[in-house]
Amino acid sequence: MAERSFKKEIEKLRLGSGDLFEGEGILAVTKALLQSGVAYIGGYQGSPISHLMDVFADADPLLRELGVHFESNASEAAAAAMLAASVNYPLRGAVAWKSVVGTNVASDALSNIASGGVTGGAVVIVGEDYGEGSSIMQERTHAFAMKSQMWLIDPRPNLASIVDLVEAAFDLSEASSTPVMVELRVRACHVTGSFAARDNRRPAMTVGAAAANPRRDVDRIVLPPANFLHEVEKVEKRWPAALRFIADHKLNEWFGPEEGEVGIIVQGGLYNTLNRALELIGLSDAHGLSQLPLYCLNVTYPLLPDEIVAFCSGKKAVLVVEEGQPEFIEHELNT
Repeated sequence: MAERSFKKEIEKLRLGSGDLFEGEGILAVTKALLQSGVAYIGGYQGSPISHLMDVFADADPLLRELGVHFESNASEAAAAAMLAASVNYPLRGAVAWKSVVGTNVASDALSNIASGGVTGGAVVIVGEDYGEGSSIMQERTHAFAMKSQMWLIDPRPNLASIVDLVEAAFDLSEASSTPVMVELRVRACHVTGSFAARDNRRPAMTVGAAAANPRRDVDRIVLPPANFLHEVEKVEKRWPAALRFIADHKLNEWFGPEEGEVGIIVQGGLYNTLNRALELIGLSDAHGLSQLPLYCLNVTYPLLPDEIVAFCSGKKAVLVVEEGQPEFIEHELNT
């Protein structure tokens, strides 16, 4: 079977403000990274985001023009170690791999970076492969995100939402000094559509410039006594900062009527599937005009208590639609 090539499509990555970008999810993610002013990109192959690494490789000439450093890493652990560049420098970096096995390989480096926190935006794009047809064991990234207190974005599967949320992930990471995970499923990677392009941004600082001007904050090293202070900082500063950013920038979405006795809370990546199910029983249409109130969690961790309370107010019942077991979101709602 021939390998998929993106050499023709990557010319779309040069589109700027005023242009309409048309293509599939994988290309849209790459475009979002370039619009975000990313300074370095790395990763390791794995379904369902294997093609993302192919796009990075094919786009390497453009990356070099913009001053973006790219590495095809030997493992997920090596890719995660790259994110250490964002700990002491205002460098925006993104790495990608297949989850959850790839995340397990990278867990040592990820835990250290999540503990010490970051200065520049650090984003991990994970290929979430849960469900029928998955090529790996049935586990979810959600548990790892909660364990290390890394925020988890699960974008609604359409190109405009994916691009906006990838860009927002960098801002959220910097606002809360926390690495952010963005999970993409098969249907999100290969969904096709369009969005209004924005200009690509050169990174504010390149990897070369950082290397030429080394700096180190020893308080970010995960050793006592700093390691427990990191935990205090997570609870007292980073968590509230993340909640404020998510609420202020309205990263979660509401659909359908404002009032209703029954509502549905759905994680973003499952929105399209839910809407199709509602369409089949006459409660929505192909354009997403739901007859029931829907609260779409584009950020599945952390949850926003005030938004949840507001959505549930006045309803007799609320259905939570999430994938897998244990039901992490429902457990947190009950808490």
